[in-house]
Amino acid sequence: MLSAAVERYIALHRATGYRFTSESSLLRLFARHATHRGDEFVRSQTALEWAAEAYSSAGARRQRLHVVRRFARRMCAEDPRHEMPPPDAFGPVPPRRTPYIFAPGTICSLIDGAAALGPIGSLRPRTYATLLGLLACTGLRISEALALQLQDITDAGLVIRFSKFRKSRLVPLHDTTRRALHAYLDARKRYAGTDAAVFLSEHRTRLPYSTVNAIFLSLIRAIGIHPGPGKQGPRIHDLRHTFAVRSLEQCAGDRQDVARHMLALSTYLGHARLAHTYWYLQATPQLLADVAAQSESLATRGAR
Repeated sequence: MLSAAVERYIALHRATGYRFTSESSLLRLFARHATHRGDEFVRSQTALEWAAEAYSSAGARRQRLHVVRRFARRMCAEDPRHEMPPPDAFGPVPPRRTPYIFAPGTICSLIDGAAALGPIGSLRPRTYATLLGLLACTGLRISEALALQLQDITDAGLVIRFSKFRKSRLVPLHDTTRRALHAYLDARKRYAGTDAAVFLSEHRTRLPYSTVNAIFLSLIRAIGIHPGPGKQGPRIHDLRHTFAVRSLEQCAGDRQDVARHMLALSTYLGHARLAHTYWYLQATPQLLADVAAQSESLATRGAR
């Protein structure tokens, strides 16, 4: 019974556009575990015992419990015999990590460092300089940039196909970004193999994320903005955060202007929910000051 309910739940999420890959794997494991125990409904004790089997980290145990809780909430609406496991059995969920917001000069140093990579005369330095510049100028996810194919570069912009939430979108490019990208493509022609990926490795195949991330970390250490091994420093995803924050900082006007800008930015970034974009309003003192000023103005008008 539980296995059938899990499959219906997975099918529902995938029908609404979610990949639901890791969640479906966890739920199937839970269903097998619960069925082996003889459970026909979600039982809190079973869910807690199963989640506790994730020995790797507290985060993995919380993730297991979170996935089962979401499933249980859905099932409780259909049949109250399903139980809802407690949310904090493995401790509170840690706060969302504060993004690192790059200064414009730091981004230039990062790209310059990429352009100075070796071997001299190879495509590698141009690949990394262009890739990092594209991330900074468009706010693309690194997975989206690495998945780009030559056919995805159009006169209208970049076609992002079935990204994080299985949604496709068109990302317009500024003229300067377009020129830099085409200059890279001209150089790429001399090294092209059979792979149609825009960003190629030294083996003429699509760049793997692990390699790109290692290069990124070496570059930020070289320019002196990483605290050192074992400590949290800037991530490559923070280039996307920086793009979003700088875009919002340039948005001046009344609440309607901000709302329209927020909706456009959410669409441009490919967010599944507008709330994911509003989160950026707390990222810098300038944005927080803008929010405070708008709130004060609204409160003052309401008090009249």
